[in-house]
Amino acid sequence: MSRTYKLRLLLFSARQLVLQTDETDDRANPADRRHKKMMNRDQYTELEQLPNIGPAMAGDLRLIGISHPCELLKQDPYAMYDKLCRKTQHRHDPCVLDAFISAVRFMQGAPKRPWWAYTAERKKMLAKS
Repeated sequence: MSRTYKLRLLLFSARQLVLQTDETDDRANPADRRHKKMMNRDQYTELEQLPNIGPAMAGDLRLIGISHPCELLKQDPYAMYDKLCRKTQHRHDPCVLDAFISAVRFMQGAPKRPWWAYTAERKKMLAKS
């Protein structure tokens, strides 16, 4: 299986995951549900205000066309990572993908978590492809 095909399969799988409702997550952790109700995303006006996003990561996000936290709401972190790698012509460390996942999930309503909390999700998605 070619690398391009695997990446396309991975992106398709990631999009399917993003399209799923957060309903299943709510049943798994009632604290997440309360957090979603209380969270006010409008208070985040700079990328650097988001968990796990420092100046360097914010620069990477701006490089791929994301300049405001609200723009992360409908983004696919796997596609963002792919776009960054293509734009820089460099394969970035997988923890960059973990940070992208954490930022997108946070803006979608998930509680603040360290980027490495998403490593298992990334590995599971990559193993499927």
